[in-house]
Amino acid sequence: MPQITANNITIEYESYGDETNPPMLLVMGLGAQLTLWPMELVEALVDRGFRVIRYDNRDIGLSTKFGDAGNPSIPWTMIKARLGIKPRVPYQLSDMAADAVGLLDALEIDKAHIVGASMGGMISQLIAAEYPDRVLSLTSIMSTTGHRKLPQADKEAIQALTTRPKSTDMDSIRAHGVRVARAIGSPQYPAPVERLHQNIESNFNRSFYPEGMARQMAAIIADGDRRQRLANVKAPTLVVHGEADPLVKVEGGHDTAAHIPGARITTFPGMGHDLPVELVDPMADVIAEHAGAAG
Repeated sequence: MPQITANNITIEYESYGDETNPPMLLVMGLGAQLTLWPMELVEALVDRGFRVIRYDNRDIGLSTKFGDAGNPSIPWTMIKARLGIKPRVPYQLSDMAADAVGLLDALEIDKAHIVGASMGGMISQLIAAEYPDRVLSLTSIMSTTGHRKLPQADKEAIQALTTRPKSTDMDSIRAHGVRVARAIGSPQYPAPVERLHQNIESNFNRSFYPEGMARQMAAIIADGDRRQRLANVKAPTLVVHGEADPLVKVEGGHDTAAHIPGARITTFPGMGHDLPVELVDPMADVIAEHAGAAG
């Protein structure tokens, strides 16, 4: 698979569709490899006339790892942030936004439609706020502004996401992956166990690196409230959110739309914190319609 060097790191990426079509960059979330963008959604966006690029964020998948930076204490990082003390973290979300822009530079893409999910939505928000001349449109999926007073995640969802598998044997990896999927996924569209097992095994064989998740989480915490920065977003913005999201509650999506000038929001009943294949076509439709109207 192709790799480039950007922002002083190696970034693994995949590109689909005609390179002369409008580029669309997909930015994935916390501890998730590029493969968490379902190929069905990638292909649906290609079919709607876009060159679609997905990539591994730093500290995950086949991109550069930051093991030498150590493992931050998430509770201590949270305490400092709540006290208004800027926590020292291995890297910032702004660094991850710079990675994405560096990837565009390496691919000689001047401007792109930016689509981010969860933490990827946060990164995408920063790309739009800090690099406005590089963004044709912004789509923020199942993400939030980081405002402290928004409803918190369900306890079960947080526990499932932050608990490591009991061991690295395939049975434990599969069982853990299914627990996470059921805890944060769409209650109206539960993925078949066979599909989950296939994806879990494929992702494990591609790369298993849970250590990076704590550093990415620390970057999220350190970034804090983006409301003021979101006021600087000039790109046409669509917010997409599941109404049954237990991890990033739908209020986070509404808050994002409320603080980006001119943004609009589309919500899906029964959708949790995942991208179910049953919603691929309607989601591709709203993203493509939004990007197409932006030019």
